[in-house]
Amino acid sequence: MQAIRILAAAALVFVASTAAAQGGQGGPGGGMGQGGGMGRMNEMLFKDITLTDAQKAKIDSIQAKARTETQALMQSGGMQDPATREKMMEMRAKQNKDIRDVLTAEQQVVFDKNVAAMPQGGGRRPPPQS
Repeated sequence: MQAIRILAAAALVFVASTAAAQGGQGGPGGGMGQGGGMGRMNEMLFKDITLTDAQKAKIDSIQAKARTETQALMQSGGMQDPATREKMMEMRAKQNKDIRDVLTAEQQVVFDKNVAAMPQGGGRRPPPQS
């Protein structure tokens, strides 16, 4: 059951990435604070992390590549196939690793906490912070 939740969350991230790319939003520089799509996802991933322009550019590139790969995978089989869902999870893990490699050691600690705090229930949002 936990694997299904993780798959659903991964699918949500990739669908949001695709929608953000088509809507002109996305990436840590362009999508932050704009809500919805990748902007919301990036707000959660990069909460309390200040990125340099060079880091933003590298992360934008990583996310653009992931969106392209996700679109191709979704067109070839969608989320109905367990092998496709597994591939999506692997792609998401690689994307997070690639993003993490761009960050400094201090930023990686915060990023790891942010990833761990991401919703795992297929789109459920975390409770509001007080």
